[in-house]
Amino acid sequence: MKVDKSIIKELSEYLNEFNLSEIEITEKDKKIKVSKNNISMSNLQTSPSNLSNSTPNENVINKEKTKNGIEITSPIIGTAYHAPEPGAKKFVEVGKKIKKGDTIMIVEAMKTMNHVPSSSDGIVKEICVEDGQPVEFGQTIIILE
Repeated sequence: MKVDKSIIKELSEYLNEFNLSEIEITEKDKKIKVSKNNISMSNLQTSPSNLSNSTPNENVINKEKTKNGIEITSPIIGTAYHAPEPGAKKFVEVGKKIKKGDTIMIVEAMKTMNHVPSSSDGIVKEICVEDGQPVEFGQTIIILE
């Protein structure tokens, strides 16, 4: 089987562009998977020191106060949408004041639209993802002041 290196290069660029850890495509009998960090389960089991630097609750935190503001992160892997449907009014805009619990975005996963609520009151300082962009669990999607 001959592998087209341009496809691998393009997939690698997508990893960086969309901040993904891996991407995979399948065409007929070909399957190409590109990933940044490939940690196998055997490496994790033989080297528990890799895990000791993080606490179990670290990945569950939905907001994090930083020098730039309060980060609201994606609770799941999926595709982020700024509005409930194409052409509709966006949930939030930069400069808009929002309250805790307000829907800030929708993340679609497995054909299910999941409303992402704000975890804090604040003013939208930055929207970190584009409409229709894939997002990963824990990826910052909005920063509040």
